[in-house]
Amino acid sequence: MSSTPSVSSPAPASSRAFTLVRTAEELHALASRHAATGNRPTSGENRPAGLPARASRTAVVMTMGALHEGHATLVRTAREHVGPDGLVVVTVFVNPLQFGAGEDLDRYPRTLDADLETAEAAGADTVFAPAVDEVYPGGEPQVRITAGPMGERLEGASRPGHFDGMLTVVAKLLHLTRPDLALFGQKDAQQLALIRRMARDLNFPVEIVGVPTVREPDGLALSSRNRYLSGGERRTALALSGALFAAADRLAAQQALRARAASLPGSESRAEALSRLGEARAAADAHAVAQASEGGGADAVRAAARAVLDEAAKTEPPLALDYLALVDPADFTEVADDHDGEAILAVAARVGTTRLIDNIPLTFGATK
Repeated sequence: MSSTPSVSSPAPASSRAFTLVRTAEELHALASRHAATGNRPTSGENRPAGLPARASRTAVVMTMGALHEGHATLVRTAREHVGPDGLVVVTVFVNPLQFGAGEDLDRYPRTLDADLETAEAAGADTVFAPAVDEVYPGGEPQVRITAGPMGERLEGASRPGHFDGMLTVVAKLLHLTRPDLALFGQKDAQQLALIRRMARDLNFPVEIVGVPTVREPDGLALSSRNRYLSGGERRTALALSGALFAAADRLAAQQALRARAASLPGSESRAEALSRLGEARAAADAHAVAQASEGGGADAVRAAARAVLDEAAKTEPPLALDYLALVDPADFTEVADDHDGEAILAVAARVGTTRLIDNIPLTFGATK
């Protein structure tokens, strides 16, 4: 049952009618019509740098609805990747498998009319909004995808079974939408890492694209759950991004100190060299930085973030920290103090009744 919503947003670049579809059969029919009318090479002028010319492609952006600017960014990025002749599909499905006992499945916002407007304005061709029995005919699936050890850490430890449910629905939606590429936000870093791992381990013929986190002007990461925050709770919630930015600043300062200290005469000890720089931060951190290896400083970065979160725990309303972790993006295990290379600093906390997550990518040893 296909329909065309009445919206005032401009038509997507392809000039094809924007549609809402409810079943996989409707979606596949739409894709077939699209292939018959638009399956021609994408021009180099509209193709993202580095992508070869090829026939029209399909991109999918999977959501649970309540679309915001972060989702719109994913859709626009999808359009950039597939070009004006590609097919951009947005899925809207609140997946019951990834909500645990006491979580907000019933409370989760359902705003389909607004979602249609947002998706069309951002450049989508269609929204696929199936009912639960379309995705799970006959009830909850007896066979599911298991996230493995990485799915038991951080978010997995806080929300048992969440990642199994997430991967199961992502796998099903990849089969139903049949995309060439699927785009996910880096705000859900552990989710993105697991989806990439699933696609690689199970040989899914799809490119997984991560898109940087979109933030509001005050730094808060965009999330459908932000709407639950009162004014006071929102002020407290800013500690999440504040902690991440403080950690990034500390890492940058450490690496700058280390680089400058390395330029001083080699006859001096590292602590003496750092202290001689005459900066307040250098004097305070000289001994700690001196004891770290060339790629080190992870503990100081964690400490900088935790200091911000500890202060937020004393405010009213308070922030209740779930976890703060500095992890290897390959498996989400904690990195050692002498870690060298890529890392993700991830945080989760509750403010009032709302649970929020955020993260930031960091690179240790970049100045070497």
